[in-house]
Amino acid sequence: MTWSARFKLFIGLIVVLAIVGACTIVFTQRQNSARSASASITAQEYSVGAVYAGTVVDQAVTVGESVTTGQRLFTIRSPQLLRDLESGIIHADDLDQVDATSGTYAVISAVDGVVASVTAPVGDFVTGGAEIAKVDKAGSLTVTAQFTLTARDYGRIAKGSSVDLQLPNDTTVSGTVDAIVVETVDGRAASTITIASPGLAAEQIGGLYQPGTPVVATLALRDDGPFAGVADTFRDFLRRMGL
Repeated sequence: MTWSARFKLFIGLIVVLAIVGACTIVFTQRQNSARSASASITAQEYSVGAVYAGTVVDQAVTVGESVTTGQRLFTIRSPQLLRDLESGIIHADDLDQVDATSGTYAVISAVDGVVASVTAPVGDFVTGGAEIAKVDKAGSLTVTAQFTLTARDYGRIAKGSSVDLQLPNDTTVSGTVDAIVVETVDGRAASTITIASPGLAAEQIGGLYQPGTPVVATLALRDDGPFAGVADTFRDFLRRMGL
């Protein structure tokens, strides 16, 4: 083999290695999507509280039951309410479904939704302002997902970025980034992202579509072009060299 042929072979190997290296960098550093480390369905919770201290004497709903705005959830008997009614400090129409004879009043739902929890069943004594239940608001289903990204790839997401949500039954619904909270750990962005999805929000809360259901979120990253990874690596090299 002549020296000329050897030289050409050497140059060819250098070109091939450069192409393979560039493609590897583009694939590993500048992928077009990121998969969530964990993600689950969440809902907007409304607290149901007692206005007057007293004893819960009736529970009209159970956990998982659908309720509507203004629906009675509990009845509370309050000696303090009875005294205030008798002294004129408060009037019966100032609260919901007051019985001035027994000193009871109703606790109602402020929203349409599903009862998520009950913390004060019949027989419990509650203080004024104490939470006795929670209601997941209808039409408020979203997804909260955790992603671990490089600091550079974190810059490739923004509010409105598209997200695919895979449910446990393998169906997929579309969503968009609604809010981002980030904490940098060891040079990587640990991001908690809230994802809004009209298709998910339209579902009735219950079964598969309820808070806590695990999902897989695939986040679309902004496309910076096929050579962005190579350029980023070259800039990093120059910074490390102090140039």
